[in-house]
Amino acid sequence: MLVLAFDTATPVGSVALVDEEKILVSRYFDIGLEHSQRLFVEIDEALATADRTFAAVDAVVVTRGPGSFTGLRIGMSAAKGLCLARNLALVTVSTLEALAARLPYARYPVCTMLNARKGQVYTALYDTGAGYPQLISPPRAVDPAVVLAERDAVPTVFTGDGVDAYSELIVQYAQAIRAPDCCARPEAGSVGWLGLRKFRAGEREDVATVEPEYLRDPDAKVGKHPLVSNEARR
Repeated sequence: MLVLAFDTATPVGSVALVDEEKILVSRYFDIGLEHSQRLFVEIDEALATADRTFAAVDAVVVTRGPGSFTGLRIGMSAAKGLCLARNLALVTVSTLEALAARLPYARYPVCTMLNARKGQVYTALYDTGAGYPQLISPPRAVDPAVVLAERDAVPTVFTGDGVDAYSELIVQYAQAIRAPDCCARPEAGSVGWLGLRKFRAGEREDVATVEPEYLRDPDAKVGKHPLVSNEARR
């Protein structure tokens, strides 16, 4: 069983191929939020590196959000286009869950924080003690000071680019433990790992109706333009 996974929820995107045994390929690309310029090139390169074609792919896994409105629209449109073109299953993973998955077996709860700008973070709380993230508190967009006040008396691991954005605030809380910077972004290998587990459990999205999870209203509305690479058409 092979899944193609990608994340475009933050300025640094990533693509991975994950099978039952391991992550075959994982690639980052950092071009700001212009993911549409690079996403399908990276997908084609990942397939070539793993010596696979789309004929071997069973499902597409994509982060559904929260994150950049533009990045999420690009990722979801690309995933839908690939699934429709190749008749593939679509699986989605929370961006925050993918972040928490980068800290398995953590001793303390993991609080994921993505910079939502406008004085807010996208955040959720997870227990990763058993290896996979288990949701404790659901995703929301909120002032980071509110999150820190809630966790003030409890040792908590904080991760995500929101931690860097509000580092001066976080250091004021003695129980806040900052995760290593290398874990601060979603990574497609973790997305694929989580998505493969969901796929095996029978979780699928309706390609026609699934939408990104913004957590707050987008600043602008855009039309839907599914993207399909040259490789997908073959």
